[in-house]
Amino acid sequence: MGNSKNTDDKIVECEVCLKEIPSSEAKMEEASDYVAYFCGLDCFEKWKGGNNKSKNK
Repeated sequence: MGNSKNTDDKIVECEVCLKEIPSSEAKMEEASDYVAYFCGLDCFEKWKGGNNKSKNK
């Protein structure tokens, strides 16, 4: 990770695929007791469909 734009930016893991991403680039969803991070909308939709079936639209 040679080109860090923001030294205060922490690295988080995607909740679905475990890819490491800067928190500033992550999509997030606040769950009841924690914040879940996602590398993109595909992983978010997989998580949403698998873990939050009661919240489907």
